[in-house]
Amino acid sequence: MRKRSRQLQAEKTKQRIFETALELFQKKGFNQVTVDEIVQKSNSSKGAFYGHFDSKYGIFLEKFKEIDTFYETFIQTIDEEAPLKEKILTLFHGQMNYLEHELGKDLMRTVYTNGLIESENHYFTNTERSVYKILIRFINTSIERGELVKEANSKEMAMLIARCMRGNLYDWIAFGKDFNLQEESKVFMEIFMEGILKQYGARR
Repeated sequence: MRKRSRQLQAEKTKQRIFETALELFQKKGFNQVTVDEIVQKSNSSKGAFYGHFDSKYGIFLEKFKEIDTFYETFIQTIDEEAPLKEKILTLFHGQMNYLEHELGKDLMRTVYTNGLIESENHYFTNTERSVYKILIRFINTSIERGELVKEANSKEMAMLIARCMRGNLYDWIAFGKDFNLQEESKVFMEIFMEGILKQYGARR
């Protein structure tokens, strides 16, 4: 019982630190917030902070775990029998909608502008993330079905598609309110996928 009580207390402390940090980042900007301030505002300690997070950026990594949970749930709505282009466009649409309305531009801007500081553990370069595994699975299925040629490299193709996702998000942040994330992403991805199919589509 005591062990369980300590675990619950630790979880509450972690959540309190997490929520306090995100609130401070939103109000003041990532670079203007210190670990000392997070600790003070969350009524915790540095020992507690570093017991749960490696750094300030670790807060973002924790937040972004929610995205991988979203991916795993969202793909259940995608028809496994659908062509590759349809699968990718559906995933792309769902992803952009989630990032725009659930995480928001401010958080994404902070991730882009500060994430590269933590280059050794950067979230975007982690190929073990769900989105990469999902893309690779979609592509491998298309190869097995004969939709793509056998020579198609699923890992390389998944990286290219992921790069398109990041590029659209960057433009959304850079171009401001006049950039419609959903519409621009759809146009861009349709053109990209047509190119992929022209290059690697099986000739029948």
